[in-house]
Amino acid sequence: MSDFLTALGLVLALEGTLYALAPGRMKSMMRAALESTDQALRLAGVAALALGVLIIWLVRT
Repeated sequence: MSDFLTALGLVLALEGTLYALAPGRMKSMMRAALESTDQALRLAGVAALALGVLIIWLVRT
């Protein structure tokens, strides 16, 4: 459970940093996401998921 909470805290810290340092860019990225097709967002999500699982697997083995 502590690994999960650590990962969650890291995600929140990174997201918060992005919004604090570049709020205009984050708004622009949100607009771009809203204009993207469901298929493009799904593909990006699957790619991010695969990369995340790969990183975890490499670190844990």
